[in-house]
Amino acid sequence: MSDLRHTGNHLVVLVNLQMGGYEIASRDFVAKDLSVNLEGRSFMITGANSGIGKATAMAIAKKGGTVHMVCRNKDKADSAREDIVKESGNTDIHVHILDLSESRKVWEFAEDFKSKHTSLNVLINNAGSMVKKREVNSEGLEKNFAINALGVYILTKSLIPLLEKSKEPRVITVSSGGMLVQKLRIADLQTEKRSFDSTMVYAQNKRQQVVMTEEWARAHPRIHFSAMHPGWADTPAVSMALPQLYETLRSRLRTPEQGADTVIWLAISPAAARTSSGKFFQDRKVVPVHLPLAWTRYSREKSWALVVRMEALVKKLQPSGGRSQLNSPMVELTGSPEDCVKKPL
Repeated sequence: MSDLRHTGNHLVVLVNLQMGGYEIASRDFVAKDLSVNLEGRSFMITGANSGIGKATAMAIAKKGGTVHMVCRNKDKADSAREDIVKESGNTDIHVHILDLSESRKVWEFAEDFKSKHTSLNVLINNAGSMVKKREVNSEGLEKNFAINALGVYILTKSLIPLLEKSKEPRVITVSSGGMLVQKLRIADLQTEKRSFDSTMVYAQNKRQQVVMTEEWARAHPRIHFSAMHPGWADTPAVSMALPQLYETLRSRLRTPEQGADTVIWLAISPAAARTSSGKFFQDRKVVPVHLPLAWTRYSREKSWALVVRMEALVKKLQPSGGRSQLNSPMVELTGSPEDCVKKPL
């Protein structure tokens, strides 16, 4: 019975995440939600040179927003910027080169950005990776975890002081419906003890992103936090990470623009800002973070334990000399979650 239930759940999810699911959902979209002038507002988008990230950057640029494209490959980033400027007519598009797998560099980038910019309205954590075999970065961290989880944590936490000084601040993290099959595991964050399955590691990282979003929303009420699933879209990331799925579903995959729709809605729509912070979205609606009758539920104490472990890793990576903003104004890392939230540093 359990196997049948999980199979049925997975089939429903798979159908909803394809183009057909988007076309059905979009019948209820309110067109004026995206009729927003973004002049004077700034947006940082990681992984903005292709796929959903580029589609998001293009849409924001067309509405007059300042776009900071954070990309790993300079040539691809420059080419994408050229396309965006040409099509949008907006020249306020800036390229920043950063390898999110190198955790110290993420911290250094964020600190440098804060020293040069007085505001940031929206951070969009879009970049992700699925490294097929277990590899470690120069700091000895498993790469999928470093990019998808720790890199997102460091970048977001470092930029929170700047976001909090800005008008209508928001943080959107592009997660994945794959996380629905993963229960939060904190004992082996870097897959050192279990056999390495890149698809399940990626899904676990995406579960971690959702949990971090929930915790950030509790700790920083001035910022609207959200995580979302874009559906299965025809992007380079999907074709490289999941080639068999890509070939099987290619004709039914969403376009990058369809995949980006909810990201854009969360980033700019007044309607999105009126939703509760810390939620998980698909097709402009809040959706559950667990499948019906699923075994993936976790306690508040366990989600808090993830934050504690992230902070412990950050302290080890933090450059010597000077104090990072990573631990402030989050919370103390002892006691219960409730105690911690009441005791800002």
